[in-house]
Amino acid sequence: MSVSKKLFSRKELLKLIFPLIIELGLTLLVGMIDSVMVSSVGEAAVSGVSLIDTVFQLLIYIFAAFGTGGAVVAGQYLGAERKEEARAASGQLVWFSGLVSIGIMGLIYLMREFLLTVVFGAITPEVYGCAGSYLMVVALSIPALSVYESGAAIFRTMGNSKITMYLSAMMNLINICGNAFFIYYLKLGTAGAAVATVISRYAAAVVIIWLLLQKKRVLYLEKAFHYKPDGMQIKKILSIGVPNGIENGLFQAGKIILASLVAGFGTSAITANAICQTIASIQVIPGSAIQLAATTVIARCIGARDEKQAKYYNRMLLILSYVALFVFCGVMWISLPVILRWYHLSQATAELTSQMVLVHTAGAVLIWSLTFVLPASMRAAGDVRFAMIISVVSMWIFRIGAAYLFAGHFGIGALGVWIAMVCDWLFRAVVFSIRWMSGRWKEYRVV
Repeated sequence: MSVSKKLFSRKELLKLIFPLIIELGLTLLVGMIDSVMVSSVGEAAVSGVSLIDTVFQLLIYIFAAFGTGGAVVAGQYLGAERKEEARAASGQLVWFSGLVSIGIMGLIYLMREFLLTVVFGAITPEVYGCAGSYLMVVALSIPALSVYESGAAIFRTMGNSKITMYLSAMMNLINICGNAFFIYYLKLGTAGAAVATVISRYAAAVVIIWLLLQKKRVLYLEKAFHYKPDGMQIKKILSIGVPNGIENGLFQAGKIILASLVAGFGTSAITANAICQTIASIQVIPGSAIQLAATTVIARCIGARDEKQAKYYNRMLLILSYVALFVFCGVMWISLPVILRWYHLSQATAELTSQMVLVHTAGAVLIWSLTFVLPASMRAAGDVRFAMIISVVSMWIFRIGAAYLFAGHFGIGALGVWIAMVCDWLFRAVVFSIRWMSGRWKEYRVV
């Protein structure tokens, strides 16, 4: 398709996507390093931190959903060349999500005992102590996490993902150095790991706000110490952010349910599942980066009222995602025998891990892009409720329902969980493809 006056050149697309790939890769790598450093305190520390991190993963999804809502609204305004309104939407995003995060932080402190004793169930006193000390400190970082996620979304809306890459590297470096100082030198245990996390998140939040206050940027924040809520802008942001947040939150809840299912098949299954999750996260890094880029690109096209360009760039991003996943997944699959040797696994666990990785690799290469990149384009166009409904229904029927069917009734075991996941992907890929080709997504512009 020939497109006049392209909104993004190929060079600009690559400049948007490559830093996102590096940023996601760094985050994953530092997360693994962080786990190793915490493990020096003991198994109870690892368990305690991992339990609290499941809660924070949910919060990250919520704040990322707010960020997506703001990015779509601001992006569509930019596409329509309504820069003042795009800046106003950006300011509302930062202020509103920041205030909401303060409320969430207070709620976390009020629910501390409920989380540690009811949600996490019967944990040992050692794990309870580690989780409690970690939670009391790391909860202070919730507002910083919210502000950073909002700021990062604004920079991606401007097409500048290099800034967030540098900030992510800075934040992760501070976290690692802080862990070394507070855990190894001061011997503060899990509380030390939490302090390092708090410092790194506030450092990133302060820097990203400082950068956004510079008026040389297309989207900048006005210097103000009071907040004037704009109901119309907030409503637009929430119309995208709330359905996306519900979808992400329920997805995280589903992961927790499936983790308990896998745990019932013994230590070998738990270990294989954990290793496969790590490998799977690495395999889809380029696809996840392209998924984030799709929000920026398609929102701009929709704001410009140029549906032909939206289709053009959606197809280009899908092709790029397929190629990138084929390369990444292929390299990881070829390298799998070497990777598994690093873990010193038993033969049974290594075989189960290989089977899980094979299922994920096949699904990622063939289906993942249509399952995740395509609905990202739909959300950027404003068609967010349909994507939420289909994703939630598919998750409960296929990802969870089929997992119990395959794993238990058919006797496939933990491998059945991964087969069910691919079934979930396939259903969503088919439905989203039909929706996109029908053109119904064109009816949901938010500006």
